[in-house]
Amino acid sequence: MIGITSFGAYVPRGRLNRAVAAKANAWVNPGLMAQARGERAMAGWDEDSLTMAVEAARHALAGRQVELGAVYLGSTTHPFADRQNAGVVAGALDLPEAVATADFAGSLKAGTAALLAGLDRVAAGRGGEVLALAAEHRRARAASVQELMYGDAAAAFTLGSSGVVAEYLGSHSVSTDFVDHYRAAGQPFDYHWEERWLRDEAFQKWLPDAIRAGLAKLGIAAGAVDRFLLAEPAPKLAAEVARRLGIADAAVADGLHATVGQAGAAHAPLMLAAALEAAKPGQTLVVVGFGQGCDLLAFRVTPAISQLAPRNAVAASLARRKEETDYAKFQAFNEVVTVEKGLRAEANPQTALSAMYRKRRMLLGLVGGRCRKCGTPQFPAALRCVNPGCHHAGEMDPYRFADEPARIKTWSSDWLTYTPEPPAHYGMIEFERGGRFMADITDWDSGQVSVGQPVRMVFRVRGRDPQRGMTRYFWKAAPLAAAKEA
Repeated sequence: MIGITSFGAYVPRGRLNRAVAAKANAWVNPGLMAQARGERAMAGWDEDSLTMAVEAARHALAGRQVELGAVYLGSTTHPFADRQNAGVVAGALDLPEAVATADFAGSLKAGTAALLAGLDRVAAGRGGEVLALAAEHRRARAASVQELMYGDAAAAFTLGSSGVVAEYLGSHSVSTDFVDHYRAAGQPFDYHWEERWLRDEAFQKWLPDAIRAGLAKLGIAAGAVDRFLLAEPAPKLAAEVARRLGIADAAVADGLHATVGQAGAAHAPLMLAAALEAAKPGQTLVVVGFGQGCDLLAFRVTPAISQLAPRNAVAASLARRKEETDYAKFQAFNEVVTVEKGLRAEANPQTALSAMYRKRRMLLGLVGGRCRKCGTPQFPAALRCVNPGCHHAGEMDPYRFADEPARIKTWSSDWLTYTPEPPAHYGMIEFERGGRFMADITDWDSGQVSVGQPVRMVFRVRGRDPQRGMTRYFWKAAPLAAAKEA
């Protein structure tokens, strides 16, 4: 038996109130008010598809000791066109460098493609479990329907043959160059055709036929489907497809449009993670990724799901929302408008690729050292122990701080230092088992940062170098109330 052994997800805490954005642009496009209900997930300025994938992976891996053989990342918004994005994720998780990595892109079914490739690898017995990820952070033109309907999110799954919580029953894929939207290389925004083209030609014609063929191939009757998870680009399309197929209305999963938005390549995987959070043994789940064709995957939930430590990342992410009513901030974070950043933003140091390579475990994995004589953890690893009662000189053992509990020892709020979301918060972070270092504080609420406050380390964008196209990543401290492990 092969299938899903664990799962996780991540939805940014920011939620753009759609009514605020619609009202701001109703003067030029009054039709936007029809889309003004609910909210959409909004990544912070220091979040992208890669950082969200790391967070989803941490949820999936929490509490498990697992040997990973590969990391696959599906997205249409990879930060790098020529740098292995899945490799950065592996580095942030401090995985052995013998792990295989691969990026999947080019279609909104890149997330299900990564999942399929991972299952194929497990079935081939190539060694170790596979971490299959999907993440998306799409930009849209101001005053567009997509600006309201898109959403940012990520999902993660470990795939293996032991401790399977959802048995893989098989798949069916169709590739057809049906273009309802596209984004040319080098372009920041998608170009969309009319929604009725999508509805009438795809969701009423060839897509139901493709799903019907897939169910027949796998020997699954429409009435036997307990949860139908279709990554619909617009609300209510999945329900229409289900009725055409004879799938019960009650089996159609919530498309998360009112709370998250359409999460692109991450949408079908996110729905799968949400379904598994509430799944019961024996249920049959059918998930469909859509985009220039479709991928259909079927799973049957096993009794082992009751032995897996609770995984409620989707529900927890939705619960920890923070409403954003400042439409201008949303536009600035997504670089839809050009904001005057001031003189202090002009410093643009070049990233030394040699130093980034030599210190990769420290920068990506937050790996410091532990003294071999007294056992004191310290960051970064030094040539001499910082313990005043030791000061042992010599090589230290690697010590990962990313998952260590910590507190704010000192902090400052700074309006002079440039940050896309002023004021900048930073301070001395002290780890409970030893070790401390200066770090930025993210996901803060005004007036809520305090000395002694518990924090959790999160992998985020440290800065962007627009001149050279480099995104720099590092770890920041997030108040535990905002970054609590789901």
